[in-house]
Amino acid sequence: MNIEDKDELLTALSERFRKNPGRHRGIEWAEVEARLHGRSEAFKTLGEMERTGGEPDVIGRDDKSGEYLFCDCSPETPAGRRSLCYDRQALDARKEHKPAGSAVEAAEAMGVDLLTEAGYRALQELGEFDTKTSSWIRTPADVRALGGALFCDRRYGRVFVYHNGADSYYSVRGFRGMLRV
Repeated sequence: MNIEDKDELLTALSERFRKNPGRHRGIEWAEVEARLHGRSEAFKTLGEMERTGGEPDVIGRDDKSGEYLFCDCSPETPAGRRSLCYDRQALDARKEHKPAGSAVEAAEAMGVDLLTEAGYRALQELGEFDTKTSSWIRTPADVRALGGALFCDRRYGRVFVYHNGADSYYSVRGFRGMLRV
């Protein structure tokens, strides 16, 4: 990422940070920005989160590691990451009408982690997300071994966790990512 692109990304991130103080109480932007400098992979990942419509923002800090937690905070699941099945195994299992890819592989390529159920619920404490869409979440191995995968959304003022065949995909289902910096 060139200097101009980094500056543009930092401007977008700092503006979003300032507009949403409830997401990161007790954290100063100057600390976050200082942590970002010299971490080219983080810039690359945040740039991809931004490019695909994730609207990344700081949602906390890990007390043990000191890492800042960036998460996709777009109101709906990022538009540039929808219509994906869960993982490579599911993609390979589809005989016809295959989606363009899988959520797990796209997340790995971007350098983010899929949200866990706990992470998704924590995000929902900071606002109302996925009221019209849904997001794949990291699925426990025992569920995945049976062919399923989990996704979440927010309806009727509640967060719901559902299951579906891992090979399913829908135009309104994508994924949200988490980056630790």
